[in-house]
Amino acid sequence: MTLFSLILLSFLATPIAYLAARFWNPAAIALVPALLFLGFSALGQDVTQLNAIVQHVHWIPSLGITLSFQLDGLSLIFSLLITGIGTAIFLYASAYLPGNWRTPRFFATLTVFMASMLGAVLSDDLLSLLVFWELTSLSSFMLIGYSPEQADSRRSAQQGLLITVAGGLAMLAGIVLLGTFAGTYRISELLADGVGSSLTGSLGTGILILIAFGAFSKSAQFPLHSWLANAMVAPTPVSAYLHSATMVKLGVYLMARLSPVLSDVALWTPLLVSVGALTMLCGAILALRETDLKRILAYTTIVSLGTLITLIGIDHPTATTAMVIFLMVHALYKACLFMVAGIIDHSVGTRDSAILGGLARAMPITAAIACVASLSMAGLPPLLGFIGKELIYEATLSAEVSYAVLAITIFANACMVVVAGIIACRCFFSQPPQALGQTHEKAHDPSILMWIGPAALAGLGLIFGLIPGVAAVLMSAAASTVQGQAVDVQVSLWHGFTPMLALSIFTVACGVGIYLSWPRLQGWLKSLDIIDRHGPDAMYDSVLEGLARLSTWQTNLIQTGSLRHYMAMSVGIVALAVITTIFIHDAFVLPPLHTDGFRLELVLPVLLIGASIMVLRSHSFVQGIISAGTVGFGVAVAFLLGGAPDLAFTQFSVEALSVVILLAVIGHMPFRSADARSRRQRGRDAVISVIFGLMFVLMMFSVVALPFNESLSDFFREASLPLAHGRNLVNVIIVDFRALDTLGEITVLALAALSAVAVFFSAGHRDKPIVSKLDAIPGGKQ
Repeated sequence: MTLFSLILLSFLATPIAYLAARFWNPAAIALVPALLFLGFSALGQDVTQLNAIVQHVHWIPSLGITLSFQLDGLSLIFSLLITGIGTAIFLYASAYLPGNWRTPRFFATLTVFMASMLGAVLSDDLLSLLVFWELTSLSSFMLIGYSPEQADSRRSAQQGLLITVAGGLAMLAGIVLLGTFAGTYRISELLADGVGSSLTGSLGTGILILIAFGAFSKSAQFPLHSWLANAMVAPTPVSAYLHSATMVKLGVYLMARLSPVLSDVALWTPLLVSVGALTMLCGAILALRETDLKRILAYTTIVSLGTLITLIGIDHPTATTAMVIFLMVHALYKACLFMVAGIIDHSVGTRDSAILGGLARAMPITAAIACVASLSMAGLPPLLGFIGKELIYEATLSAEVSYAVLAITIFANACMVVVAGIIACRCFFSQPPQALGQTHEKAHDPSILMWIGPAALAGLGLIFGLIPGVAAVLMSAAASTVQGQAVDVQVSLWHGFTPMLALSIFTVACGVGIYLSWPRLQGWLKSLDIIDRHGPDAMYDSVLEGLARLSTWQTNLIQTGSLRHYMAMSVGIVALAVITTIFIHDAFVLPPLHTDGFRLELVLPVLLIGASIMVLRSHSFVQGIISAGTVGFGVAVAFLLGGAPDLAFTQFSVEALSVVILLAVIGHMPFRSADARSRRQRGRDAVISVIFGLMFVLMMFSVVALPFNESLSDFFREASLPLAHGRNLVNVIIVDFRALDTLGEITVLALAALSAVAVFFSAGHRDKPIVSKLDAIPGGKQ
């Protein structure tokens, strides 16, 4: 099975998912990601450290446009996570969501979301990647706004869409610059050609900033992270899928994919490490303020995303290995814990950790799953999370990052221990508060469809921790792809007594200390309203309000309701743009002027200029129309002297009719014919007219100075008689070679004539009283 067929299958499954959710069992939809998982597993056997499967599909052959897909180590691990965790999410959602009219639409949208993610991580072309990238934004907007009747659901969906799409536009600019510079948009060709070594100076910096902005908005990096926590208004299956294996990891994927290309830019390491560290710090502090389980997990996702970006920014093989392993660690435990939070909410009726406790006796299966996943989150042995945390510390020590980054990393991991304790210990094993009341009596383990997926993910975290060599081949292939060279990943649960082990023990001790004081710390952090009043979320609202005020001001400035104002703005902007372009590209050429004495050709421009000045200085519409007619007649004379008598007489006819018709219209207008413009307005119009005329003068000078191409003239002279049976070239061109164009002109003139007739005949009814239907009815209301 090819890559294209797998992606096509995932998109074609959308209507099937809708129909299955509406008329059959929604759990059957899980077969789609399960089959895709098996397909990628089969293809993944051919993927080694530096070997990839590449496929090109001709999309628009006439334009040379193809769709390119690539399955290497990095895209393989993402594809397996997307489809594997997707299988668990679809099973979970089939039992979690109520069976109403929204359920079919939800599963169809979730299928599009999965397919878009697969398309993004498998694309070998930056432009097609961007298309799938925006599809994930659109589908996540629909998933987050699952309940559009709720204000917070609408706001969160809009916030996520605006921030990620804005980042996508910036990324589009960076991709265009990169593709134009490299001469290709193929990712594999960019990596093979070694383009990164040539990206120096301001160009490379600009490309990095634009692409990084798009990745940071998608992966919720500081200060663009607020949308991710607010997206918790979505149903829990969406939150679990969004945070573990799909959309929020897409920015991480892009930076990892392009790291061999962009890592040579001097700003690469400072930008990614500083932004990643700030994101870790911000997410950890915000996580300690919350009591809602989903929001706590959302902020720990922000911490993890900051960790991944920091590791990508550290150009060291150990950091690459740590990034790949932590990517898998986070996906496994985060999807599991989100589903556990949903199970608690579904069973107990609340997600507030402040009033939860003692659920282990009523929910033993859920408690066991939560404990295993929480141990991995806290980085304790024998879970895979312990290996991932030690590799993070090894990477920071090997690369000799600053002490500030190391301190933030320790604090962030300590907060992970705190959150793990809140979920596992506080919710399941602590004494239930009295405030819980009768809610505790409803607690129970859910159906197997809801706990089988979390159990499998938690079990994988335990198996990979006990036997890390099971996934070593996959991790080596992914790390080699990111590093751009072969990386042999050797991981084990025990490395002896090392500085990394000492940091791990210190982290756990700090986490336990913070956990014991968490109730007081949480209350104090919650009381800091400066975060709510001036944080990134409040900043988002301020930006929207500023945009609204800017739009109002701009509308009042531009949309004045005056036709004269619209014409002045349009004509003036076009003229300035053309003149500026002419001088920027050095296109202005002054042709040689040949004069044989004082002739009419030199007198006519003076007369035309004088007539134009009369138009500008006219104080009434009648005077202006006559002056404009004089200009038209002067142009007709110019055509006559230039050897175009047919154009001249056409111009004479048009100008004569125009003057007569306009005078007739003005005579019947209900307002005075005097010009109501002020001196300032007339001066403005004069300046714009002069600029517009200057534009045409410059254009005509540049055109006349060019060598005359006689190929068309020769063609018409040779083809006029044999093809059109006519000797008058102008007539033949109008009637035969440009017959459709002439028909269009005749149609326009006919419509104009009909309009003029309507104006003339309406004059006779101007003073006739209009009799309403009520007047004809005896006793009608007057």
